[in-house]
Amino acid sequence: MDARSIIARLRRREVPDVAELRWFAQGLADGTVSDAQAGAFAMAVCLGDLGTKGRAALTLAMRDSGEVLSWDIDGPVIDKHSTGGVGDCVSLILAPALAVCGGYVPMISGRGLGHTGGTLDKLESIPGFTTAIARDQFQQIVGKHGCAIVGATEGIAPADRRLYAIRDVTGTVESLDLITASILSKKLAAAPGALVLDVKLGSGAFMKSLPEAQALARALRDTAEAAGCPTSAVISDMNQPLAPSLGNALEVAEVMQALSGEDGGPLVEITVALGGVLLADAGLADDAAAGEALIRAVIADGRAGEKFGQMVAAQGGPVQFLDNWRRLLPEANIMREVVASEAGYVASIDGEALGLAVISLGGGRQVESDRIDPSVGLSKIVRLGTRIEKGTPLAMVHAAREEAAEAARAAVQKAIVIAPEKPAIPQVVHERIVR
Repeated sequence: MDARSIIARLRRREVPDVAELRWFAQGLADGTVSDAQAGAFAMAVCLGDLGTKGRAALTLAMRDSGEVLSWDIDGPVIDKHSTGGVGDCVSLILAPALAVCGGYVPMISGRGLGHTGGTLDKLESIPGFTTAIARDQFQQIVGKHGCAIVGATEGIAPADRRLYAIRDVTGTVESLDLITASILSKKLAAAPGALVLDVKLGSGAFMKSLPEAQALARALRDTAEAAGCPTSAVISDMNQPLAPSLGNALEVAEVMQALSGEDGGPLVEITVALGGVLLADAGLADDAAAGEALIRAVIADGRAGEKFGQMVAAQGGPVQFLDNWRRLLPEANIMREVVASEAGYVASIDGEALGLAVISLGGGRQVESDRIDPSVGLSKIVRLGTRIEKGTPLAMVHAAREEAAEAARAAVQKAIVIAPEKPAIPQVVHERIVR
């Protein structure tokens, strides 16, 4: 077996068999496959179609190129993945809520990608919180507290890490087969017994149209199912930020308000929708509606907040974070209000532009080596359909420097469009693609 013959099969629009894909994935991980061969493989896959069975085989091959966790605990292991958006801090609420409901949630998450924020970056705005945890400690925390959110170690899906870097420089990122295998190889390495996928749709998401989002949701769901993991998907709206704040510490503040019983709006609604489906699939609720009621209840009565506090302390954060988060989260030196230049209705919000504005403030990375300022970002972002007058606040900029604040103010004003007529407000959940 060799790389050239596998690439040649793909070039002929043939799907390599399971053994060939496993060999190639192992070659990516151990260096047997060269960069040139990996690039040719990625391009051949990008131009063809592996189909559900081929995607599942590639996913499992990439998963098995590294460590795969195993569990010896008294409940179902469950997980969630989001395709990314702005103001999307659902994981920080959902993981502890699921744990209270009897699930065990070993969530391996990522950092900011493009205009979207990263779950790990948000959590690391909490003083002392560490996402770099050894496998044994990770499993101990999940077993004791029911949830932990960490970054992938070097041993998790190394074939994907290598192939992703090569895709980034060979114009092969936008392949449904490769996107699916990349996402699921890492998620399935945590060995969940059930998985829910939050596929974002709209101006702040990577998928801008419903057909694109549906295609990705079905590819992910069908592939995970073919790989042996019961999976459902929810297509949710990202035509405006999910939370009214963008930026690492600011989004943690939104999470803490929701966990403290304050109205979380769409942020909680998406959390409830995802949690309901997942609890039903995992056998922890009779159906999705019953699961939604459970998730809503443990958020409202404070139990999810208590569980979040336990997770924070277990991962190195302050023991009393739940009681003292307002004092402990970092705050920016400069705060500047952005106001409307005309009266009317908020007709559209360019979520991608807002996300990029946060990056320019220092809240994300433009290159991998950039250091993030956890205190900067945007808060009090106006919602779609709101009637405003000239001078009405549209958002608050949190910045470290005056020039950065002014640039962000200009970006926000350009990203939020005011019109005479009230727009149709998209529903929070567009579609459920369930088992």
